Amino acid sequence: MLRQQPVALLAAPFWLLKGRAYLKHEIARRIEFDATLLPYRTELVDYLRAEHRRYRLIVLATGADELLARQVAGYLQLFDLVLASNGSTNLSGESKRARLVDEFGDKGFDYAGNESRDLAVWSSAKRGVVVDPKPGLLTAAARITQAKSAFVEPRASFREYVSALRPQHWLKNILVFVPIVASHLFLEPVLWLRTFLAFMGFCCCASSGYLINDLCDLPADRRHPHKRLRPFASGRLPLAYALVIAPALAVLGCVLAGMLSSISLACLLFYFVMTLAYSLGLKRVALLDIVVLAGLYTLRIFAGGLAIGIWPSVWLVAFSIFLFISLGFVKRYAELVIMRSVDGDHAMARSYELSDAELLAAKGTAAGYAAVVVLALYIASGAAKVLYSRHQVMWCACPLLLYWVGYVWLIAHRGKMHHDPLVFALRDRTSRILILLMLATFLLSI
Repeated sequence: MLRQQPVALLAAPFWLLKGRAYLKHEIARRIEFDATLLPYRTELVDYLRAEHRRYRLIVLATGADELLARQVAGYLQLFDLVLASNGSTNLSGESKRARLVDEFGDKGFDYAGNESRDLAVWSSAKRGVVVDPKPGLLTAAARITQAKSAFVEPRASFREYVSALRPQHWLKNILVFVPIVASHLFLEPVLWLRTFLAFMGFCCCASSGYLINDLCDLPADRRHPHKRLRPFASGRLPLAYALVIAPALAVLGCVLAGMLSSISLACLLFYFVMTLAYSLGLKRVALLDIVVLAGLYTLRIFAGGLAIGIWPSVWLVAFSIFLFISLGFVKRYAELVIMRSVDGDHAMARSYELSDAELLAAKGTAAGYAAVVVLALYIASGAAKVLYSRHQVMWCACPLLLYWVGYVWLIAHRGKMHHDPLVFALRDRTSRILILLMLATFLLSI
């Protein structure tokens, strides 16, 4: 519902006043739910199918709302009976135990569960199957029934919890250092410290935004051949982790930005609001999503300038907009190419159809080459002659940038662009060499 009807969340507290079952039902009836995309425990499903072939009655007894439970049952084609919350009764814990006892009698059923609330049900079960138990749960269940542990899956590692924050995407926040480098303030430690605080603030808010984005993108990620392996899409990490850590990181990022200035805080808040708007809807608006992406990249450069009290030049802003527009088109084009290998001629990525690929490539390459033109005009301008004593050397950067833009689009066309273009640029060997050569060109021009 956060993704499909975010405004309806305002009513959630009032629904909760009428009980958890009512809350679940109101949410369930407002969302489009695809049971085929859930990360099922295949070993458990296979076990249930084996028991069904032995002519045992298989019942889905769940605290989830019946609207969702029946879709799951319809997809799996496994259950003989579905018992679920119905808007008035929350079928969990003691209420679930009572319902199962009414249906099958005390000790008249086996029960598979995975959390402490299931202890009430196990107390009336003949046998218990503790699925992927948390510490102490199997011991507690064994005290009240014949319990066994089964279908244990590896716990999410610390590395997976960290990877959900997407630290590799913090590389994009290096853009906040562009103003201090472009201004040649290499020997100002205080300004470097202020820029680093801005960098960390953006890292915190970026990770918060990625967590929210992952929650909103679960259905799309589970269809994607690579993104389905992400921690949340694969089911390895609990969704509650994102719901707790996301707001905490956002607050920390705002505190860091507030240490710089009120305008830096306002800039970061605007960035965070735009990332939320992007996650909740703008990314599904064709072309506008690319403009927003480019704007978020450019906003990082503005934030770096605000941290040190320098406004980015018109040349830098124009160059950034055209370059990041090109990279935004690369991102969408690459997704279309990848999805073509999954869905064939009916492939879609966000709001783009496969037939849009040529148009995206044309617009993207044009924007990339426009960035090169802006760079050339800057080199020929009086502004470059003031800042760079050997500004003629900077002309070497133009063919290097032309080559890199063409190279990135070639990689995307071949279906090998599996990351955000900026992250790809900092990981790819050829891109790193070209970027270092361009940096060396500017340093030699000073």
